[in-house]
Amino acid sequence: MKNKKCSCSCQKQPKKSKNKNKNVVTIIGAHIVVFVLWFLIYINLKDFSVMITGLLVPSIKSQLGSSLQFFLYDTPKVFMLLMLVVYLVGFFRSYITPEKTRRFLAGKSEFLGNILAALLGIFTPFCSCSAVPLFIGFVSAGVPLGVTFSFLVSAPMVNEIALILLYGLLGWKVAAIYLGMGLLIAIISGMIIGKLHPEKYVEKWVTEIRSDDTNSKEIKFTTWDRVNFALQATFDILKRIWFYVLIGIFIGAVIHGYVPESFMAMVMGAHSWWSVPLAVLLGIPLYSNAAGIIPVVEALIGKGAAIGTVLAFMMSVIALSFPEMVILRKVLKPRLIYMFLIIVTLGITAVGYVFNFLV
Repeated sequence: MKNKKCSCSCQKQPKKSKNKNKNVVTIIGAHIVVFVLWFLIYINLKDFSVMITGLLVPSIKSQLGSSLQFFLYDTPKVFMLLMLVVYLVGFFRSYITPEKTRRFLAGKSEFLGNILAALLGIFTPFCSCSAVPLFIGFVSAGVPLGVTFSFLVSAPMVNEIALILLYGLLGWKVAAIYLGMGLLIAIISGMIIGKLHPEKYVEKWVTEIRSDDTNSKEIKFTTWDRVNFALQATFDILKRIWFYVLIGIFIGAVIHGYVPESFMAMVMGAHSWWSVPLAVLLGIPLYSNAAGIIPVVEALIGKGAAIGTVLAFMMSVIALSFPEMVILRKVLKPRLIYMFLIIVTLGITAVGYVFNFLV
C-alpha cells in the first residue's frame, strides 16, 4: 500500500507542474503575438498619418497640413508607447509594494539613502496623490526627511513613462540627459533639505505615528495575477491621463504647424538668459503629467527651442505642480514647502543653464 500511495503521489506532482508550464507558455506566446502586431502597426504610423492628411487637406506642407499630420502621427504613437510601457512596468511593479519600499529605505544612512531613494523613485508607482500616505509611512519608519524628499522629487519627475517616451520620440541622448539630471536634482535637493534639519516643520500628528510591521502580510501573486495587475494598471492610468495627453498633443500640433521657428528661438533659445527661469516659472502652475507634456516638448525642440530650456520647463511641470503642493500641505508646514520649492526650482534652473551651455 505504501508503494501504491507513493506511486500515486508521484504521478500527480508532474501533472501540476505541466499545467503550470502550459500556463506560462500560453502567456509568453500571447505576449509575443501581441507585441509583433504592436510593432507592425507602430512602424507604419507615419505613412498612415501622411496618407490620411493628404486626403483631408490640399497640401501637407501647409500650416494646417503640418499640424494635422503631427496630431495624426503623435496621437496613436504616444498612446501605443504608453500602453506598452505602462503594461510592462505594471507587470514588474507587482513585485514592488509601498511596504517593501518603506522597509527598503528605513535604517539607511542619509547619503546612501538619498541615492537609493532617488533611484527607487524611477521604478515605483507613486505620483503626487500618493505623497501623503507614503510620507507618513516613511517618517513613522524612521526614514530621514532628506531621504524622503529625494524620493518625493524623483518619483513624479524621473518616472519610467517619461523616460521611455522621451527615448521613443526624441532619442536616447535627450532621455539620458533627463534621467541623469533628474536623479541629480533629487539627490542634491534631498541632501540639502536633510542638512537643514527641518523636522520641526512637519505637522505634529505625522511624527506621532509609529509603524507596526506585525500585521503586514506579503501577497503572493501567480503569473496570471501579475498579468491582470498589469492590465488593470494600464487601464486605470490611461483612463486618468488620456485627456491630458490629447491636450498635450494638440498644443504640440499647433506649435509644430503655426509657431515660427524664429519666434521660438527668440523666446526659448539658448542665447536668451531669461528663457530658463521664465520656462520654470511658467511650468510651476501648470498641471500635467509626463505623458501629457512630452508631445509639447517634442514640438518645442523641433521648432528650435533649446534642449536645456525645454527640459527645465518639463521638469517644473512634473515635479513642482500646484496640486502636489496642496496635498503636501496636509503633512508639511508652509515653511518646509517653500524650502522644498525654492531648492528644487534652483536645481531645475541650473540644469537648464548647464545643458544650454553644453549642448
